[in-house]
Amino acid sequence: MYEEYYGFTKKPFSKTPDPEFLYLSKTHEEALARLQYAVEEKEIVLLTGEIGSGKTTITRALMDSLDDTRYKVILILNPRLSPVQFLKIILKRMGVEDIPSNRHDLNELIYEKLFELYNSGIVPVFIIDEAQLISDKRVFEEMRLLTNFQLDNENLLSLLLVAQPDIKKKIANKIYLPLRQRIGMYYHIGPLTEEEVKEYINFRLMKAGRTKPLFTDDAIKRIYLYSGGIPRVINNIANASLLEAMGRDASIIEQDIVEAAATELELTVMKQDHNRQPEQTSRIRLKAG
Repeated sequence: MYEEYYGFTKKPFSKTPDPEFLYLSKTHEEALARLQYAVEEKEIVLLTGEIGSGKTTITRALMDSLDDTRYKVILILNPRLSPVQFLKIILKRMGVEDIPSNRHDLNELIYEKLFELYNSGIVPVFIIDEAQLISDKRVFEEMRLLTNFQLDNENLLSLLLVAQPDIKKKIANKIYLPLRQRIGMYYHIGPLTEEEVKEYINFRLMKAGRTKPLFTDDAIKRIYLYSGGIPRVINNIANASLLEAMGRDASIIEQDIVEAAATELELTVMKQDHNRQPEQTSRIRLKAG
């Protein structure tokens, strides 16, 4: 609607997790680097972040970075499954058509397929998105058992659990201790800083084909305060602001336009953590390309 009005070639603040629009803040860069490291080392990793923090976009960027001649991604988007359903969907994602119904046979077939992949030089990468939705503790146990499929000197797969932070409370129960002991890496995606919000907005505008400034500094500050630095909320406010501005025939988005957009979205100013320390620079180098 507003693309032509503001000179965009595509929507700058779409809700879809498009890796092309992935702005690598320090925390997002570190998250991607850690996931790539976990894949290379065939580790289990738990990636957490608040709703809308960019977890899914990070995993899509990871998938795009993997050489499909070396890695096979098994992606599960809705893990609200029974143990048997979980095993069946794994085999389906691995390309198996004749899937047994017996749990023992399912595990045996997965083991067989893993060794086929290993002999072909391919590493399976299991990504469980929205892992906090897992309600059956036996599914977590099946995940742990997947990591038993290994050789004497190396694992046969990597397992990435992507979830909201409350999953840590869930797996803190002692019954999950065997799984926790196998998680080799934890990482939490935090919110963007005020400066990163400005960079994020300008980055997405540029990716959408806009070369001239559009949001004033005061407008961006208000977006930061209303969004709390959460990318999805930033997108919602920025998108609503563009619609509001177009309705006013405004060529530049000022603070009052953002205020109107935030009111429409029924947002209030988020409480800021003034004691938050800046993120450290990445300690794990991202792979080239």
